[in-house]
Amino acid sequence: MKYLKITTPDVNNGEGCRVTLWIPGCNHKCPGCHNEWTQSYFIGQEFTSKTYDVLIKELSKPYIAGLTLSGGDPLFQTDDTLMSLYDLISAIREDVPGKTIWLYTGFVYEELDGWKKKVADKCDVVVDGPFIESEKDITLPFRGSKNQRILHIPVNK
Repeated sequence: MKYLKITTPDVNNGEGCRVTLWIPGCNHKCPGCHNEWTQSYFIGQEFTSKTYDVLIKELSKPYIAGLTLSGGDPLFQTDDTLMSLYDLISAIREDVPGKTIWLYTGFVYEELDGWKKKVADKCDVVVDGPFIESEKDITLPFRGSKNQRILHIPVNK
């Protein structure tokens, strides 16, 4: 699995102070995307055990509410990458329990299947739907256009 960067503390991508893991790659190509620089699958660096240690150190801070997965689109990946992401979420849940996990995706939740659905269902909150420039609304918390939803996923982790 590759990643672009880790930002912390991040107050723009979910409730509370968060750690955001930016994952490269997205083929939605939404016109007006404000993360266009993250769309390439050929950028970023390998996620290693050292990266994991940094992530856990940051997530362990008492003022950090949780992890946000953004990009690109964390779900617009190969099955191998999605399996790695699923394993990462599972490990984080074990190593820093009580932290929430948010996921941003351009897919609509009800249309997810396979590993995409498994990864989404492992998260507490999914912000779904493509960015639609004609529905852009900068007053909306944690999303860019009116069609996007903040979905609280039932606890079944």
